[in-house]
Amino acid sequence: MSRGFVKEDDQEEVPLVPPRADLPTGTENFVTQKGMDSLLKEKEELLRKQENLDSSQEKEYRIAFNHLNAKLQLLNERIGSAKIVNSTKLPQDEVHFGATVTFKNVENNATQTFQLVGVDEANISQKKISFITPLAKALMHKKVGEQAILNLGERKSIFEILKIEY
Repeated sequence: MSRGFVKEDDQEEVPLVPPRADLPTGTENFVTQKGMDSLLKEKEELLRKQENLDSSQEKEYRIAFNHLNAKLQLLNERIGSAKIVNSTKLPQDEVHFGATVTFKNVENNATQTFQLVGVDEANISQKKISFITPLAKALMHKKVGEQAILNLGERKSIFEILKIEY
């Protein structure tokens, strides 16, 4: 049927769903066990919301259902590609995925602590940074007492590793 014979009220909007945290093409989707548990919990919550939608208003129901379905599709793709890293099998004296690292900025002696986690787990307010960030990459494979250099264009920041915990 030609679109000319369709009422405008019957046209549904395509749900706009914000993308999940960026994971560059070709990058493994590493997660901690807590990160995987969080993804699975998020999926349960979305499915529960979908089940509890009010179906009395058909159009609103379809729009809400399609929106939740689109979010679930993105989440399922992320869960399907997730690779849980068991950090107990990694060298404990070196910074690797899952490590909580305390370091100081050599220039100003400011001390910071971050855990290196998956892209979906990253949350700066919880002191969790993604393993693909430049800072995390600079810290990788360092040991206590070693320095990590973060190149910031013409400037460099140097960090001394103070503590590594798993």
